[in-house]
Amino acid sequence: MKSAPLALALLVGLTACRSRDGQVAPSPVPVPVPAVDLPLTRAPYTSVNANFKERLEQPYIYFEHRGSYVETMRALPQLAQIAKDSGIELAGPPFGLYYDDPGQVAAAELRSRVCLPIDAGSVDQANQAAAKAVRLDLLPQATVVYAFAAGAYPEAPRVLPGLLKYMRSMRWVEAGPVREVYLVQPGPQTPMESLVCEVQVPVQGGQ
Repeated sequence: MKSAPLALALLVGLTACRSRDGQVAPSPVPVPVPAVDLPLTRAPYTSVNANFKERLEQPYIYFEHRGSYVETMRALPQLAQIAKDSGIELAGPPFGLYYDDPGQVAAAELRSRVCLPIDAGSVDQANQAAAKAVRLDLLPQATVVYAFAAGAYPEAPRVLPGLLKYMRSMRWVEAGPVREVYLVQPGPQTPMESLVCEVQVPVQGGQ
């Protein structure tokens, strides 16, 4: 089972309790929970609320990354800026794709992508943006097992053992990269417990 890792580079400011001038940062404010179809799975993530669904295909733009998964999402601001400058219409929250198992592949060789889903009508514009090092691909339709992990985004991969257990109960095997969809925008006033990440694993029938 592949293990997906850290999320957005924007998390850098989340743990700061004081601003640069030493003043106390604003207190966290409640954030509405995204509409999800399963109960949220919370720390310690030992009991995972899992299900399966048919994921629809989705065009997206991305940067390729090779190296530690900790660094995957650091290029998100650059990707978002190119999308904005190119007039590409986004069709949902950012996500990461993680192709390798860190337990079996050296950190320097890990393959991943930082991704932004785009509106199908933006494909032509996305092709123009490719000259600026943005790549375009299509997330394929697939049966996926999934769960919603609540809490700090670096903790989201902890639902994977529960998803693996669920997959085995259904006699399924992994059939593609792990996908982490970051449903809540991190920010200095966003409490960690308000963050929600959907973790998906494509599956197919086992032997």
